[in-house]
Amino acid sequence: MAEHTLEISEEKFENSVMKAKMPVLVEFWAPWCHPCKLMAPIIEDIAKHANNKVQISKVNVEENPTIAERFDITSIPTFILFEEGKVKKTSIGSVDKKRLLETFGKWFI
Repeated sequence: MAEHTLEISEEKFENSVMKAKMPVLVEFWAPWCHPCKLMAPIIEDIAKHANNKVQISKVNVEENPTIAERFDITSIPTFILFEEGKVKKTSIGSVDKKRLLETFGKWFI
């Protein structure tokens, strides 16, 4: 796994995301997903510069189908920003870094 992102399992999801003290940006992905592979370096770069304002996490939908079902993940990559246990913003599909930061940037400032 990447150096600056946290892989989240079903066992850790509640504490690591829903009860987190800071906002959490979660990428729902799968190893076979080409757009997910394209997003990996972008997510890692964003995580590297998040300055402890947002936790960047990843959920493998194949290994954690219950989480994917819980949030109606039907297309990957899907990005969901959680704050205080609530979904605040969602983005679906592969996008460039600029678009991702336009969508979620206010949580990084």
